[in-house]
Amino acid sequence: QDNPEISIELSSHTDSRADDRYNMILSQRRAESAVNYIVSRGIDASRITAKGYGETMLVNECANKVNCTEEQHQANRRTEFKVTSLGNKGL
Repeated sequence: QDNPEISIELSSHTDSRADDRYNMILSQRRAESAVNYIVSRGIDASRITAKGYGETMLVNECANKVNCTEEQHQANRRTEFKVTSLGNKGL
Protein backbone atom coordinates (compact mmCIF):
# COMPACT_ATOMS: atom_id res chain seq x y z
CA GLN A 1 0.00 0.00 0.00
CA ASP A 2 2.94 2.34 0.65
CA ASN A 3 4.40 1.74 -2.84
CA PRO A 4 1.49 1.35 -5.27
CA GLU A 5 3.75 1.54 -8.33
CA ILE A 6 5.63 -1.67 -7.46
CA SER A 7 4.56 -5.03 -8.94
CA ILE A 8 5.78 -8.43 -7.76
CA GLU A 9 5.79 -12.08 -8.75
CA LEU A 10 5.28 -14.73 -6.10
CA SER A 11 7.11 -17.90 -7.19
CA SER A 12 6.29 -21.06 -5.29
CA HIS A 13 8.43 -24.20 -5.35
CA THR A 14 8.08 -27.77 -4.09
CA ASP A 15 10.44 -30.54 -3.12
CA SER A 16 10.90 -33.47 -5.50
CA ARG A 17 9.08 -36.20 -3.60
CA ALA A 18 5.84 -36.23 -5.60
CA ASP A 19 5.00 -36.59 -9.27
CA ASP A 20 6.27 -33.71 -11.46
CA ARG A 21 2.78 -32.76 -12.68
CA TYR A 22 1.36 -32.84 -9.15
CA ASN A 23 4.18 -30.59 -7.93
CA MET A 24 3.51 -28.04 -10.69
CA ILE A 25 -0.16 -27.88 -9.72
CA LEU A 26 0.66 -27.75 -6.00
CA SER A 27 3.18 -24.95 -6.40
CA GLN A 28 0.75 -22.91 -8.53
CA ARG A 29 -1.94 -23.31 -5.86
CA ARG A 30 0.51 -22.24 -3.16
CA ALA A 31 1.48 -19.15 -5.14
CA GLU A 32 -2.19 -18.27 -5.70
CA SER A 33 -2.93 -18.73 -1.99
CA ALA A 34 -0.10 -16.35 -1.13
CA VAL A 35 -1.44 -13.80 -3.62
CA ASN A 36 -4.95 -14.14 -2.18
CA TYR A 37 -3.61 -13.47 1.31
CA ILE A 38 -1.76 -10.35 0.19
CA VAL A 39 -4.83 -9.11 -1.70
CA SER A 40 -6.92 -9.68 1.45
CA ARG A 41 -4.54 -7.29 3.22
CA GLY A 42 -5.42 -4.48 0.79
CA ILE A 43 -2.92 -4.82 -2.06
CA ASP A 44 -4.34 -4.50 -5.59
CA ALA A 45 -4.41 -7.92 -7.28
CA SER A 46 -3.25 -6.42 -10.59
CA ARG A 47 0.15 -5.77 -8.98
CA ILE A 48 0.84 -9.41 -8.09
CA THR A 49 1.49 -12.43 -10.29
CA ALA A 50 1.42 -16.05 -9.05
CA LYS A 51 3.79 -18.55 -10.67
CA GLY A 52 4.28 -22.17 -9.68
CA TYR A 53 7.59 -23.77 -10.61
CA GLY A 54 7.09 -27.19 -9.04
CA GLU A 55 10.42 -28.92 -8.56
CA THR A 56 12.12 -27.26 -11.54
CA MET A 57 14.28 -24.88 -9.49
CA LEU A 58 15.63 -26.88 -6.55
CA VAL A 59 18.11 -25.09 -4.29
CA ASN A 60 20.09 -28.27 -3.63
CA GLU A 61 20.77 -31.70 -5.14
CA CYS A 62 17.57 -33.33 -3.83
CA ALA A 63 16.09 -34.31 -7.19
CA ASN A 64 13.94 -37.39 -7.80
CA LYS A 65 15.23 -40.55 -6.14
CA VAL A 66 18.08 -38.76 -4.32
CA ASN A 67 18.20 -39.62 -0.62
CA CYS A 68 17.97 -36.33 1.33
CA THR A 69 17.12 -35.23 4.84
CA GLU A 70 13.80 -33.60 5.71
CA GLU A 71 15.65 -30.31 6.22
CA GLN A 72 17.05 -30.50 2.70
CA HIS A 73 13.59 -31.14 1.27
CA GLN A 74 12.19 -28.24 3.33
CA ALA A 75 14.68 -25.86 1.72
CA ASN A 76 13.07 -26.57 -1.65
CA ARG A 77 9.53 -25.87 -0.39
CA ARG A 78 9.45 -22.09 -0.55
CA THR A 79 7.76 -19.01 -1.97
CA GLU A 80 9.96 -16.21 -3.27
CA PHE A 81 9.06 -12.59 -3.94
CA LYS A 82 10.52 -10.92 -7.04
CA VAL A 83 9.98 -7.26 -7.90
CA THR A 84 8.90 -7.17 -11.55
CA SER A 85 8.17 -3.46 -11.93
CA LEU A 86 8.95 -0.26 -10.10
CA GLY A 87 6.37 1.60 -12.17
CA ASN A 88 7.73 4.80 -13.69
CA LYS A 89 11.04 4.31 -11.89
CA GLY A 90 11.92 1.17 -13.89
CA LEU A 91 13.94 -1.75 -12.52
